[in-house]
Amino acid sequence: MNRVIYCLQILGRGIGQVMFQNHAWSGFLMLLGIFINSWQLALLAMVGNLVSTLTAYFSGYDRRAIQDGLYGFNGTLVGIAVGVFMKLSWETMLLLVVGSCLSTWIVRLFGLQRYVSGYTAPFILSVWALMVFCTFCRPECLVDSGAVAGTAQHISLFSALNQSVGQVMFQGSNWTGLAFLIAILLSSRSGAFYAVLGSALSIPLSMALGVEADVMNMGLMGYNGVLCAMAIGNKTWMGLGGAVCAVALSVVLQLLGMKAGIPTLTAPFVMSVWFTQAIFRFVRLPL
Repeated sequence: MNRVIYCLQILGRGIGQVMFQNHAWSGFLMLLGIFINSWQLALLAMVGNLVSTLTAYFSGYDRRAIQDGLYGFNGTLVGIAVGVFMKLSWETMLLLVVGSCLSTWIVRLFGLQRYVSGYTAPFILSVWALMVFCTFCRPECLVDSGAVAGTAQHISLFSALNQSVGQVMFQGSNWTGLAFLIAILLSSRSGAFYAVLGSALSIPLSMALGVEADVMNMGLMGYNGVLCAMAIGNKTWMGLGGAVCAVALSVVLQLLGMKAGIPTLTAPFVMSVWFTQAIFRFVRLPL
């Protein structure tokens, strides 16, 4: 019984770490949020989490990192992404396993250096590799991507704020976004503050760039900002300033990626944080 609880805690942290929360209950509340929107995606999230965690275990990687869910969260995102971008079949389930394993090995590669943190880069690289493979070898596995219908004339702050949080895990649901926020608050009040800040800052920035209301209401311009603010923000004014800079850059990169037709995933977040941290180090400002 104790071993079962121990394993569940690892899996819970593997979901919570998507939003930097080393807290099993936060992770399971996030999983519940995904389930509210789609039970299939919740199941795929767990499969990806489990595969990536077991890959780390059988590869002999650091046990403490495994316990903290640091090898599980990229696999969690891979599992959800497969459900979003691919049609469910035995082939795509096999690709999910491959992608989750690959994400764990890339996490390990990032751990071998000390210049940049990997964040969600292993997930991004793994899913991009799967999508390139499918595009050239198995195009029938991919879901046809449609453009966002421009029907909304006005911005809904409630939707834009909540869905920006939910879209971190590809969830276009206000209730899922709220569940994620509560899950973060359960673990960290500072984390919840920065999640809301990153989501809120993306709205005026997107408006200034002429982004359509529908895109903002769906949270597509804010989810990278949520992660940027949480990754950099801390209880200092310098951390707050760095978070604002990273959020602003992520909005620009997200818009450029969408206009280029690139499935950006969380690449704007990773690139914005890396760039902001590099600039702050260059001018010798603490973050």
